[in-house]
Amino acid sequence: MPEIILFGFIFLLILGAYWALVVYPKQRDFQKRQRYVSTLNPGEEVITYGGIIGKVIEVEAEKGVAHVEISDGVIVRFVTAALMQAYNPEALAHSAQQAVERRPPTE
Repeated sequence: MPEIILFGFIFLLILGAYWALVVYPKQRDFQKRQRYVSTLNPGEEVITYGGIIGKVIEVEAEKGVAHVEISDGVIVRFVTAALMQAYNPEALAHSAQQAVERRPPTE
């Protein structure tokens, strides 16, 4: 009987660790993206998870779809969950510069 209690306790610890290290951070990121998407307005520039940069034309919140212009006259429908963040060229340039500086020298 004590072995079953010990096994149950260890199992609960493992489940708790899994939730804390895997599930909770994903839930938090998803909620953060949902808050971001709910604040989108036409005219804002966004980056998708595929790395595409475009301008929001329309957001159909009830359908979970955003119409994004990726080039002059080219409008693509995206699932709102695929819109990652606002496009900030300075922040992207800074991140790229840091990556170049950290790269080991090649011979």
